[in-house]
Amino acid sequence: MAEPVLVLDGVRKSFGALKVTDGVSFSVAPGELHALIGPNGAGKTTLVHQISGMLRPDAGSIRFRGTDITGLSPEKRARAGLARTFQITSTIASLSVLENVALSVQARATHPLALFRNAARDERLNGPAWAAIASVGLSERAHVPAGRLSHGEKRALEIAMALTLEPAAILLDEPLAGVGHEEGARLIALLKSLKGRYAMLLVEHDMEAVFALADKVSVLVYGRVVASGDPAAVRADPTVREAYLGEEG
Repeated sequence: MAEPVLVLDGVRKSFGALKVTDGVSFSVAPGELHALIGPNGAGKTTLVHQISGMLRPDAGSIRFRGTDITGLSPEKRARAGLARTFQITSTIASLSVLENVALSVQARATHPLALFRNAARDERLNGPAWAAIASVGLSERAHVPAGRLSHGEKRALEIAMALTLEPAAILLDEPLAGVGHEEGARLIALLKSLKGRYAMLLVEHDMEAVFALADKVSVLVYGRVVASGDPAAVRADPTVREAYLGEEG
């Protein structure tokens, strides 16, 4: 069996007396789409912040590609191949799709060029940028300013920017939030197309999407993993049905 790409072991984080993540342990295998679900306030985003390096755990460890990254900065984790998208889109509205993605290519360079020079005209950046744009289905929108994209297109653009890191794993923080049914279906199809190529940790409230996409599901309730396994087993777990899906028995 291949070594997991991402391993969390006893990760804990408290804010005062409030335990937000309380001994969280799970792993994500190469090419696996692992969904992390749970009710509002369960600690999902705080956990993603710890994985990405925006917050440091109080205890426990995070290993990525066999290396302990618990103390590394977000930038070093990104350079190691750990990419992330956010609940709130983080693109530059005035720049085109191509310019946004080319800047992402530029940012991961060992010796970046001066920020905000016309990255989209630099041939060293153009090829990888176009490849990432094509992979998310935005080629026809490449020269459109990001601020004029639909919400779903902005999500796809963020994924394209993440792909420029040539990641081993991608953290997806609620990519379907605020997206309508039609665009949601396109994003689900996009994520399906990426399955197997990257390890992905998906935080999502859309249960239809979760159970359509996930190879494995972990359920976080009050900062603890209460169930983890294949989607059918998790869906049938009485603890999950009561605590998260709002059912009894």
